[in-house]
Amino acid sequence: MIKRKFRAYKRLFKQKGLLKISLLDEYIVKQVFEVFVLGVIIFTSIIFASETFTQLIKQITLYGIPFNIAIIMIILNLPQVFVLTIPISTLFATVMTINRLSLNSEITVLRACGIGISRIAKPVFVFALFMTLVSFIINEFVVPAMSTQSRQLAIYSLQQKHVPEGRKNFTINETNSDGILKRLFYVQSCEDKTLNNITVLDVSKKDTIQLIQAKVGTTSNEGWIFDSGVIYTLSNTGKIFNTTLFDNSVVTFGVESLTKFAKEEASQFNFFKLMKYIKDNAKNADFLEKLHTEYQIQLYDKLALPATTFVLALVGIPLAITPPRVRYNRGFLFSIMIIFVYYVIRAISINLGEAGKIHPFFAAWLPVIIIGIIGFILYKKKAYSIT
Repeated sequence: MIKRKFRAYKRLFKQKGLLKISLLDEYIVKQVFEVFVLGVIIFTSIIFASETFTQLIKQITLYGIPFNIAIIMIILNLPQVFVLTIPISTLFATVMTINRLSLNSEITVLRACGIGISRIAKPVFVFALFMTLVSFIINEFVVPAMSTQSRQLAIYSLQQKHVPEGRKNFTINETNSDGILKRLFYVQSCEDKTLNNITVLDVSKKDTIQLIQAKVGTTSNEGWIFDSGVIYTLSNTGKIFNTTLFDNSVVTFGVESLTKFAKEEASQFNFFKLMKYIKDNAKNADFLEKLHTEYQIQLYDKLALPATTFVLALVGIPLAITPPRVRYNRGFLFSIMIIFVYYVIRAISINLGEAGKIHPFFAAWLPVIIIGIIGFILYKKKAYSIT
C-alpha cells in the first residue's frame, strides 16, 4: 500500500515537473536505500545487544526498575541509537552499492558512455546529504523529547517502588551500595496510601541509632510522610540521648538513585537549549569545570555526529571502486575498516577533549575533519585520475 502510494506520488510529481530524476539516479538510490535499511537493522541490533540490553539488566537489578518500564525506557532511547547507526549504515550502503556496480562492470560501461565517477556518485551524495539532515532532525528534536520521557519514567518508577498499598504487618530494608543495612521499616498496614503504626530503625549514622515512631503516615511521590510522631536518639549500647516530638517528617527511599536519574544530561537538550544551559551554569559553583567541558563537547557533537554521515560516504565511494583485476566484493571489509578507524579517532579526540588537552570543538569535530580530508583526497584522485 505504502509503495503504491509512493509510486503514484512520484509519477504525479514527474508529470508536473516537480521531480526530475534520471533512470541512473533512481537505480543507484534504490540500491543504496535497500542496503541502508539492512544496515540500520544490523547495526541497531548489534548496539542494542551489546549496550542497551546491558543497561536494561543494570536498571532492573541495581535500581529495581520494573521490567515493563525498563523495556519502555529502552524503546524511548532507540532514537539515540539511530543517530549512531545512520552514519555507519550510510557508509555501509555506499560502499556495498558502489562496489557491486564496480564488480558487475557497470561503472566501466557507464564510463565508456561518457558518464564519469562524479556523475555516478551524485545520487549517493544527495542521499548522504539527506540522511545527514534526517540524523540532525532526530538528534535535535526526537532524542531530547524521548530522553526526557525515559528519565521521567525512571523517576516515577523509583518514587513508586516502596508504596506498599494493601499490605499488612510488613517490613522493608533499605541498604547502602555495599549491601549494609541503613534503615528498617515496620508498618502495621497500608490502605488508600495511609500508613498505620509505623516504626523506623535508622542505623545509617556511625555512633548513634534513631528510632522513629508514628501512628499515622501517608505515601507520596516525595516519600513517606509521618504525622505526629517521636524520634528517639540512642547510643550503640541502648542509652537514650535525646527524644524529639515532630508534627511532620518525610522519609525518602533510594535518594542516590533518584538524584542520578533526575540529573539533567545533554541528551535532554537540543543544540540551542544546551548552549543556553551551559551559559547559564558557567558561573555555578556546582557546575564543575570537567562537567562544563563534557557538556561543551556534547554541544559540538550534536552537529559533528550528523555531519559524519556525509564524510563517511565521501571516503567510502573511492574505496569501493574495485580495480578490474579484483573479482571479489571488498565492500563489507572496507566498511568495517572505515568504521573502526573513525571510532578510534573519535575515542581519542573525545578523551583528549575531556582531559583538557584540546579544545572541545576539535574534540567533537576532529574525526569528521580527518575523515573528510582523507575522503576528499581519495575521491579527487579516483574521480579525476582514472582514464
